[in-house]
Amino acid sequence: MANWNWQVVREFIEQRFQETLARSTCLKYLHRLGFVLKRPKKRLLKADAAQRAAFGELYVAVCQEAERLGVKIFFVDDAHFRADADLRGLWVLKGEPALVDSTSPRLGEKVTYYSAVCLETGEVEEMEVTETCTAETSAAFLRQLRANHPEPLIVIWDKGPAHRGDALRPYLATPDLRLRVVALPGYSPDDNADEAIWAWLREEVTANTCLGTKANVREKVGAFFHRLGERTEEAKQRCRTLLQAHADALLAANPTLQQPTDHVDFTVALL
Repeated sequence: MANWNWQVVREFIEQRFQETLARSTCLKYLHRLGFVLKRPKKRLLKADAAQRAAFGELYVAVCQEAERLGVKIFFVDDAHFRADADLRGLWVLKGEPALVDSTSPRLGEKVTYYSAVCLETGEVEEMEVTETCTAETSAAFLRQLRANHPEPLIVIWDKGPAHRGDALRPYLATPDLRLRVVALPGYSPDDNADEAIWAWLREEVTANTCLGTKANVREKVGAFFHRLGERTEEAKQRCRTLLQAHADALLAANPTLQQPTDHVDFTVALL
């Protein structure tokens, strides 16, 4: 299908009727025909539909096991934030330009973080990374999670290079660690609840704002994470993903999935 916009409408009319319409007329036709302007979402063409469906069933089983054994599930991801302006939609008076000031900071003026969110409690953990994310930094973040949450843990994250490797295996093989890693299917960021934390942060902190320096980014992002301790209900609401909706639909369609799964040894990581 064509990517309809006013230029395509004008070209279509020129080819069919040898008439050239003004931009405003083309826009009026689009509205009259029922078209509206929306910010598009990506269709993940590299994602494997069968793998995503299978993971939905696995997630249901993991949630049931977690409830039965008192396990806390965290979704984990990493992201970086640059000091330059993060341009988003901006409300301005009609006819006025939408402008955002920028001091053109260097690309190196950025801060990288891990974060983790628990959908059951709304708790959020974060850790700053001084360089890039690696297997070593991932292991450090898992140690932080383990230190701050005494119950058995399940960590769900993607298959990025930083979430695998030799530096992780010795830590995950620690006796009595009671921590299990579950990998999301490839090209499925919409299944990671922690993505909503980054979107929330950009909405409140970096949108249409040039922070200028790494120090300012660190200060503003740190303040956002500090406030999340008092916003757990909002975190639970914002971080609900298509994965949870799919799991709910699976349970509604097949109540037998609610039966407890076999015992899982949480000291064994699935890498």
